[in-house]
Amino acid sequence: MKLKKIIGLSGLAIASVAVLAACSSNTKNESADAASEKKEVVFATSGATAPFAYQEDGELTGFDIEVAKAVFEGSDKYDVSFKKTEWSSIFTGLDSDKYQMAGVNISYTEERAAKYLYSYPTGATPSVLVVRNDSDITSYDEIGGHSTQVVQGTTSVAQLEKYNETAEKPVELKFTSENITQTLTNLSEGKADFKIFDAPTVNAIIKNQGLDNLKTIDLEASEQPYIYFLFGGDQTDLQEYVNGRIKELYEDGTIAKLAEEFLGSANYIPTAEDLVVPGN
Repeated sequence: MKLKKIIGLSGLAIASVAVLAACSSNTKNESADAASEKKEVVFATSGATAPFAYQEDGELTGFDIEVAKAVFEGSDKYDVSFKKTEWSSIFTGLDSDKYQMAGVNISYTEERAAKYLYSYPTGATPSVLVVRNDSDITSYDEIGGHSTQVVQGTTSVAQLEKYNETAEKPVELKFTSENITQTLTNLSEGKADFKIFDAPTVNAIIKNQGLDNLKTIDLEASEQPYIYFLFGGDQTDLQEYVNGRIKELYEDGTIAKLAEEFLGSANYIPTAEDLVVPGN
C-alpha cells in the first residue's frame, strides 16, 4: 500500500514538474515572441561631432545619442541600434529606409522638412562667430571679404549664400567634407578666416583640442536654433512615439540633465512652448 502511495506521489510530482516546465517554456516563448515583434529602428549619426555624437572608448555617446537611448529605454514597441556613417549618407539612408531615424546636431530647414519628418526639439544651439585671437573681425558685419570653410547642404551655407547676395564684399566659401573639429583646426592654422557654428560644439572642441588661439564672438542678432531628430518620410508612428517620450523626458528633467552634462548648460534646451514639430 505504501509503495503504491509513493508511486502515486512520484507520478504527481513528475506531472507537476512537467506542467511547470511547460508554463516556463510558454513564458519564454511569449517573451521571445514579444521581443521579435518589436520594430527595429536604425538610428544614423555621424559619430564625429562632439558634444552631440562622438565615440568614447569605442562606444557612441553624446547629447543626441544619450537622449535617443533615454527615448527608447524600456520600450516594448521599438528596438533601437546606432549606426555611424558620413553626414551625406544619413540622408540617402533615410531615403532608402536603410535608416529610420537620425540625429547629430540636425537643425530645421524647409528643404529637409519637405522630405523628412521632424521630432520635437531636444536642445538649443545658439551660434557664435569663431576667429583667431589676432583677427581683425570683431562682429558678423565684418566677415565680408574673408574666407570660411563650409559643408555642402548645411544651414551655414544657406546663411552665407544669402549674405553674399547683397554683400559689397562677398564671403569666400571654401567647400569641404572635413568635420567641424578639423575645420576649427584649419581655422587655427590660418587656412580660413572665420567659422560660424553652434556654441556647445565650438566650446567643446576648443577645450578638448587645446585651440587656445581661437575665440568666440556672440551673434546677438542671430536666431537661437533648436536641434531635432529626423525620420524617414513615412515614419509617422515612430515620430509620434518619440515626440511623446521627448515631452516626458523634458518634464522629468532628463533632457536638462543631459544638456548640462554634454552641452555645458541646462539652459541649452527648448522652452515648453517650443515643444512642437517645426514648420507645423
